[in-house]
Amino acid sequence: MRVWVARPEPGASRTGAALAGLGHAPVVAPVLAVRAVETPLPAGPFDGIILTSANAVAALETRLRNVPVFAVGTRTAERAREAGFGPVTEGPGDGAGLAALVARHLPAGGRLLHVAGEDRKPEPAAALTEAGFRLVIHIAYQAQAVADLPAPVGDALMAGTLEAALHYSSRSAETAVSLCEAAGHGGAFRALNHYCLSADVARTLEQAGIRVHFVAAQPRETALLDGLVR
Repeated sequence: MRVWVARPEPGASRTGAALAGLGHAPVVAPVLAVRAVETPLPAGPFDGIILTSANAVAALETRLRNVPVFAVGTRTAERAREAGFGPVTEGPGDGAGLAALVARHLPAGGRLLHVAGEDRKPEPAAALTEAGFRLVIHIAYQAQAVADLPAPVGDALMAGTLEAALHYSSRSAETAVSLCEAAGHGGAFRALNHYCLSADVARTLEQAGIRVHFVAAQPRETALLDGLVR
């Protein structure tokens, strides 16, 4: 199956390789580009570091190497360990689950550094604040939409050779919809099989009147790719 991977790099190429390993033909064409925000991290001390994306790891400084890290999922945890930070505790893949994990490991009232993107969900910050933690949020990166629909995707939609699309975030799904509509390929895009990492992502497409083919049981890439096998 020919599948569009619209997520940003470096994850897009990694997903493309995974698809190829499963026998699919990936079209790696991100609709968002991640850019670092060059601002210094807040002063400590911190009782823990919250990471909701692997993109946040690059912003960490050596002075934080021994502060406990709570990572949203497997890839983010791996990146933090590879960079020499931790101890790292891996979360279940979603913000609410990550907040519950932190609450089990740290006493309420602790001061936490949440290194995040400009476009972020309410969780885990909302639940942690309600539980009595003091959050310091540092915006380390932003995802900017590309100006136009990537040519390989437009060509494939026009030729009718694209069969599916993988959606990893609400922002990338929303951007994909907008770019396809603007390029005159809205109908062809809607006809694809749409595979979503979570219910939040699927909701973005459904609100645009697009039928979702599959939603991963857990917000993990392995669970998403399982849908293609089925």
